[in-house]
Amino acid sequence: MSQEVYKQLLEVMKKRGGKYAGMDIPEFFSMVEELFTPQEAEVNNAMPRGFFAAKALAITMGRDENEIEAILEAMADKGLCLTLDMEQKRVYQASRFMVGILEYQFMSGKTTDRDKKLAQLIYSYEKAFDQKMNNQTVMSFPTTRVITVDALVQVDNQVHTYDQIQTYIDQSDQIAVTTCYCRHAAFLRGEDIHGMPNDVCMQFGHGAQFAVDRLGARKVSKQEAREVLNRAEEAGLIHMSQNMTEDISFLCNCDRWHCGAVLSALAKPKPGLFFNSGFEPRFDPDLCSACGVCIERCPPAALTLGDDGPPQVNLERCFGCAVCATGCPSQAISMVNKPGFPPPPPKNAKAFMEALNASHI
Repeated sequence: MSQEVYKQLLEVMKKRGGKYAGMDIPEFFSMVEELFTPQEAEVNNAMPRGFFAAKALAITMGRDENEIEAILEAMADKGLCLTLDMEQKRVYQASRFMVGILEYQFMSGKTTDRDKKLAQLIYSYEKAFDQKMNNQTVMSFPTTRVITVDALVQVDNQVHTYDQIQTYIDQSDQIAVTTCYCRHAAFLRGEDIHGMPNDVCMQFGHGAQFAVDRLGARKVSKQEAREVLNRAEEAGLIHMSQNMTEDISFLCNCDRWHCGAVLSALAKPKPGLFFNSGFEPRFDPDLCSACGVCIERCPPAALTLGDDGPPQVNLERCFGCAVCATGCPSQAISMVNKPGFPPPPPKNAKAFMEALNASHI
């Protein structure tokens, strides 16, 4: 029974889609057998789309409601499904691997032996998945986007609301800070995280409440959220989120060594054309001391220091992240609009799917 339920789980996770959807490789089964008990896999496979109550799923499965509710609660505590209280009623929702289950495993920052084992199993699956996908169809539409440090944008440049992280902080009643999935997983695997802070990723809205209730996240005020961002910028991390709509439900603060989105962009010949904020750095030659700090901080290595004058920018590599500007001791760098690039985020989920379907190359 257990082997059959994991084979069914493979097909279910394929259909849910998202990055690292189910793939029939040995690494998949090694990973899911550690993530899900057979009973949890069975419940996962029966979950419908959208939010549902434990009673409805119990009826569908022909099982006792209390039994199914207990399994769902345990799954939510393990980050295997979502749960929320809506209109004084507990509801659940199935999760994809990414964005979802794989990241939820490490948001609490725990370092148990099981966490270390999971970190290696998930890493092995992701690497094997990526190798299988290398020769398959790729998409030119960016599903993630960089958000620049808007305080450093020159005043005569256009800044949309979706370019400003403060917008998302101001409009969110619930904000949570979680451990960075990428860096913490690397730490659990024994890798060097280069002194970068881990507790700097954010969830907004319902996702924030779920993260606090189930994933060990820390609920923060708007002022505390701003302080977290300042710490991330000082460390040289890149603000990044999904590019599905103008609104975002999470904010990652990414490094160049472990972040999946950044590494995926850096693997391309022209990473700045795939992963970008729509801004580029401008250097004030009167203030620039040619100290080289910006060159050391630049995540995509887009800057070079010539024999005379300020650094030169390779715009085909530049992310427009402003990591160079946040570290400049002379305050010689500001951010300006990059004409015609990138296109604005989709207005809604329908527009996102249209852009995604049109981008297969």
